[in-house]
Amino acid sequence: MFKILVNSVFRWRIIIHDLVIIPIAWMMALWLRFDMQTVPELFLMTALFSLPVVITVQAAVNLIVGVHRGEWRFVSLPDLSLILVSVAMGTVSMAVVLYLVGNQFYAMPRTMFILYPLVLITLMAGSRLLYRLFKDRHFSARSGRKVVIFGAGAAGEQLLRDLNRNHPNSYKIVAFLDDDPQKIGRHIHRIPVVASPDVLQDLINRWDVDLVLIAVPSANEEQMQRLVSLCEAAGVEFRTLPGAHELVSGRVQVSDLREVRIDDLLGRDPVKLDWQRIQHSLCDKTVLVTGAGGSIGSELCRQLASVCSSHLVLFDQSEYNLYRIQEEMLERFPDITVTAVLGDICDNAATRHLFERFKPAAVFHAAAYKHVPLLEGQVREAVKNNAIGTRCMADLAHEFGAEKFVLISTDKAVNPSSLMGACKRVAEIYCQQLASQSRTKFITVRFGNVLGSAGSVVPKFQQQIKKGGPVTVTHKEMTRYFMTITEATQLILEASAMGEDGRIYVLDMGQPVLISDLADKLIRLSGKEPGEDIKVVYTGLRRGEKLHEELFHDEENLSETEYEKIQLAATRYVEPEKVHAVFDSIVSKLDSFDEGLGDCLGQLVPEYVNPMQESVKRSA
Repeated sequence: MFKILVNSVFRWRIIIHDLVIIPIAWMMALWLRFDMQTVPELFLMTALFSLPVVITVQAAVNLIVGVHRGEWRFVSLPDLSLILVSVAMGTVSMAVVLYLVGNQFYAMPRTMFILYPLVLITLMAGSRLLYRLFKDRHFSARSGRKVVIFGAGAAGEQLLRDLNRNHPNSYKIVAFLDDDPQKIGRHIHRIPVVASPDVLQDLINRWDVDLVLIAVPSANEEQMQRLVSLCEAAGVEFRTLPGAHELVSGRVQVSDLREVRIDDLLGRDPVKLDWQRIQHSLCDKTVLVTGAGGSIGSELCRQLASVCSSHLVLFDQSEYNLYRIQEEMLERFPDITVTAVLGDICDNAATRHLFERFKPAAVFHAAAYKHVPLLEGQVREAVKNNAIGTRCMADLAHEFGAEKFVLISTDKAVNPSSLMGACKRVAEIYCQQLASQSRTKFITVRFGNVLGSAGSVVPKFQQQIKKGGPVTVTHKEMTRYFMTITEATQLILEASAMGEDGRIYVLDMGQPVLISDLADKLIRLSGKEPGEDIKVVYTGLRRGEKLHEELFHDEENLSETEYEKIQLAATRYVEPEKVHAVFDSIVSKLDSFDEGLGDCLGQLVPEYVNPMQESVKRSA
């Protein structure tokens, strides 16, 4: 009982209202019993003496049943049913108590125990229905879209203030929904926190809510998935605020609202960087980014521009991608010198001229071919770009005395089953051996899939969903590690600032994600139901693909760094003479268009099985 009373503190107005209604109903029942004429004194006095019992018993039953918990503005049939149960229980309990007390029971007309519950139900239910009718008409008379806000915290409150201040006629907030029971029953700028988000469907049915705004920037994957599912089940339009890591200004505006993205459902913890160390490492320096027009490269440019690099050199072989990132940099960062250079990392003359002209202090090498199935049939181009291109850029960084060279690698370089992964592993090995003889710090950063990057699985799924399906997944059990582009690039910067020479830094990707689950979530985000509206088809693993990726090799013992999201993988030693010999052999085979390039990779990466060689064994 004590717990019930404590939880009812926020409903004191309703409790007082019902307390007042009880004696009124009791005396009205007596008046009705005598046809609204004068009540005989004996019955009147008996009714008055019975009042303490009636009020105490009925109030206690009301609290136990919980009729005070219902929100009057959204009263519905379940609330009225609760009142009916409470009054019935209260009437029976009251009759029993009056009988046990003594003569009051016998002195009361029997019809009182029929008229009293009818009058009390009418008064309790009628007051609630009248209140709802008044409020419904009040809100119906107001213009704008009816909005419910998920989240009665700081973000929700700031969002409400911005809506009322800047868009008073466009949005009409009708209620907050929040899972915190301590907030339910309170008001934020006169807007009530009515219940948990679970009542959304009922709320929409009553009030014709047009839009749900999700203002829970701290929600993890499971929480966000629940909120999205509730909105989808209710068939209502919804938007969300950016995650906590994006709300760096500390102020929420309507302009920050956007559609819920798959990024939100991954529930990544906010990335907290040591910006002071990063700025000290890169400020007032010339920085070269290869592959600057790509997904990772372009985000790197944005992040680098924000830490006051004095000169940003953008290098890419795609004219359109280079033009696009150059225009963005010039518009967003007018105080930074930006130079766009069109060229190929495998063009020795062009890259040498690049270093002679700009003498970069730091090189972020993001240029690479990355599409696994496509590269399986393009051995020469894959090896040339991902391995020899990296050697070319690394040698020039060493020759021209760059302070650091950051190689962006992949989890596919661990126990590679694909040509792409093997080429990336060879590039890692070359940078590691070069680090032992150079003043340039060679740092390798390794991570898995990046959400939303060009050609990645998420844009592919979204395109298939837009066409009506089917969504093609290679294997039901396939998993991948995922990060957002922003997370990946910020952690690259952190690793570059703290990096020790010749080391491999493995970025914490969290738990691997089932690709089939990812497909289901994207389908639901589009307002469709997997398997019903959009079919999911499993096509089988393609050449070079693995069922599960790994972030480090068994011989690369991981150790912790000072930054919780970055781990250090121990370098596997390979003799420099062997590395140079294999690379010389690769160059020779490239020049002669020799198909034996896969065998060369196997000399440095013995765990890689050349698919051409494997097919020969099978045929034999």
